[in-house]
Amino acid sequence: MRKHPDLTTKRHAKADFPVSNIRRYLEPGPIVLVTSVWKEKVNIMTMGWYTVMEFTPSLVGCVIASGNYSFGLIRSSRECVINLPTTRLVDEVVGIGNCSGQFVNKFEKFGLTAVQASAVAAPMIEECHANFECRLIDDSLVKKYNFFIFEVVKAHVAPSPKHPETIHYTGDGVFMVAGKTISRRSQFKPQHL
Repeated sequence: MRKHPDLTTKRHAKADFPVSNIRRYLEPGPIVLVTSVWKEKVNIMTMGWYTVMEFTPSLVGCVIASGNYSFGLIRSSRECVINLPTTRLVDEVVGIGNCSGQFVNKFEKFGLTAVQASAVAAPMIEECHANFECRLIDDSLVKKYNFFIFEVVKAHVAPSPKHPETIHYTGDGVFMVAGKTISRRSQFKPQHL
């Protein structure tokens, strides 16, 4: 058996690390902006914790803290739009995450354009690279864990760039940038494991 190159080099000692900060290494994907509406109340929230759960139907699970203004809007409307910003919107992403939609219209405050979605009432953000219209299909874990399961019912994606520079939160106000790609298509063999 061939040794992995990292195992043949000098090993580095590892130090204890606070479990409350592991998000720095395990954050699942790019930061998104979630839009919602209920009874003419509109909001945008910054979200970093979500996961793709299934491909067909397209399911996304996410945690929305019950103290967030969006929690009530989404629980009542049972829908939202997950909008994918790029590095161009990093200041807006931070600003949106640091204020409450209960007291401010975030579209106006951050100069973002609300666009009518085609399958849900929540607005899309025009300046984002992609918009995913979602309907809540399972709320059985909301009461216990604040975990929502959405079905993406319509997707809108800008044709270019194909691999946009997205931002990933690592905690303490620090973001990493994704965008560089490594292809191994010649080695890829789809399997049903």
